[in-house]
Amino acid sequence: MVNRMNLEEYKGVYVFAQQVDNQLSGIAFELLGKAKDLAKDLDTYVAAVLIGSDVKGLADQLAEYGADKVIVVDDPELKEYRTEPYTHALASVINEYKPEIVLVGATAIGRDLGPRVSARVQTGLTADCTVLEIGDFPINPIPNQEQKHNQLLMTRPAFGGNTIATIACPDNRPQMATVRPGVMQKIEPVKGAKAEVIDYNPGFTPDNKYVEILEIVKAVSDTVDIMDAKILVSGGRGVGNAENFKILQDLADAIGGTVSCSRAVVDSGWLPRDLQVGQTGKTVRPNVYFAIGISGAIQHVAGMEESDIIIAINKDEDAPIFDVADYGIVGDLNKIVPQLTAAIKAEIANK
Repeated sequence: MVNRMNLEEYKGVYVFAQQVDNQLSGIAFELLGKAKDLAKDLDTYVAAVLIGSDVKGLADQLAEYGADKVIVVDDPELKEYRTEPYTHALASVINEYKPEIVLVGATAIGRDLGPRVSARVQTGLTADCTVLEIGDFPINPIPNQEQKHNQLLMTRPAFGGNTIATIACPDNRPQMATVRPGVMQKIEPVKGAKAEVIDYNPGFTPDNKYVEILEIVKAVSDTVDIMDAKILVSGGRGVGNAENFKILQDLADAIGGTVSCSRAVVDSGWLPRDLQVGQTGKTVRPNVYFAIGISGAIQHVAGMEESDIIIAINKDEDAPIFDVADYGIVGDLNKIVPQLTAAIKAEIANK
């Protein structure tokens, strides 16, 4: 337990800057964008924690995206991600530099790393957050209970997305959260920005907790990551079957979009999981999102409601998707989508 007297020692908003094969992951920049907002409210600094082998060259990029400091833990034992050495690295940084807040991406790596680190430094962790802000806790004052200020309020879906929980960690530091990729906005990079770069190595002695990596097999995919797509043509259970996704692919091809889907489609084996949008899939923010044959369950909406324009096509006029759609068409997708595709092709041909 962190003594309340010691809470004042903890300063700064720290971000685990995930890199794989010496390339920074997009989540690192998203977290830095949010960290800048939080640090402004707390009048403190932003630090990126960069863990790997020969990764110091990535520090300038982190500076351009908002890091005031970059703490580099560089060691040959950190070349590939392994739970034990990475946990030792991040926990050691926390114990040495005492950050007030630590943000980790809710990636495959982050979901493994975050809980281990929080346990090791004896603090709490809120997983899979979608909103982070600085405020009072309890949010509404409770008689005879101290209301603490400048707390990190961490909001995440709970009970399968049917409710939203806001969680705080008032008595321990750091306040730790894993954050869903695609939810936070990265800032426009400031070219030439520099950060204070700090080399820190707590020492790595392999022990029986170190996993030996025998082989790394990389999945080769020629599909666009749906999180990067500007236009998504997304299908749900209402599409009917895997063959019917050809209609959606035709529309996507006509407008330069990418096909995605709901969880029901993945569960039916029609499309792979990396195309799934929603609470158990990916969070997307395209310019245009077509929701075709998607009813609009809260778990799906959580993954796409930040899209700029949402166009829903569904035969059920009471489908919840129409509540979040900017434009809605009630009717048979098998008739409407081919007509829409033909109209778009004709419009392009006329230009």
